[in-house]
Amino acid sequence: MKYYCLTDKGSVRSTNEDFVFASDQSVGSLGNLFIVADGMGGEAAGDYASEFAVKKVVELLRKTDSDFLKEDGVASLIRDAISEANWELFDKARTDASKKGMGTTLVVATFLDGHLHVANIGDSRLYVQRGSNIFQITLDHSYVQEMVRNGEITEEAAKNHKYKSRITRAVGVETMVHADFFDVPVGDLDRVLMCTDGLTNMVDDDEISSVLSNGEEPGAQAKTLLDKALAAGGRDNITITVIDPRAGEETRC
Repeated sequence: MKYYCLTDKGSVRSTNEDFVFASDQSVGSLGNLFIVADGMGGEAAGDYASEFAVKKVVELLRKTDSDFLKEDGVASLIRDAISEANWELFDKARTDASKKGMGTTLVVATFLDGHLHVANIGDSRLYVQRGSNIFQITLDHSYVQEMVRNGEITEEAAKNHKYKSRITRAVGVETMVHADFFDVPVGDLDRVLMCTDGLTNMVDDDEISSVLSNGEEPGAQAKTLLDKALAAGGRDNITITVIDPRAGEETRC
């Protein structure tokens, strides 16, 4: 596969609270691993939360081998790693006043046996592009998107809602966290996009789809998406990972 990831603090924020990990090499029992996180809590706490959660999940998954995978399956492996990372982050927030209230979104993805396995907590997203069509795979765990799903407000109204950034699930906020899991056949996927809301709040899905279907390499597409988010205001940190699951060579993170 080819992939390219980048992260930028944007045009307004003084620090970058996002964190990204990507590897097309084995991470424990998994043949590849991609993670995007968007920390919250302000100042060093948000930075700490996203980096800690991602590194802890990677560390725990590195300790697994094929026997773990055969016995528990990929979803169980990722769920256990997220649960442990959540508890440790929660405990640090509980015992360190400077980190009180911190937490992070998390999107974890791995390709295995012709399937894309995805775990999600919060409002960072994973999309897939098939031809000229884009599909959001993850479901936002946010106050506003839950109102949309319940039919209380429209998608259009959600775009400018005052509580748009209020998430309802995050790693490290409570003693336990529930991740949603998704299984997507890889067969006809042209691109996979993982990103934080610094992209999706600035660039709509149609524009994202137009970039992902333009025939360029993942690196060029990721940079174009970043440029569009910055041109639209860049009001938040922006993290983007673009993956071509059917190609090789280009790799950068």
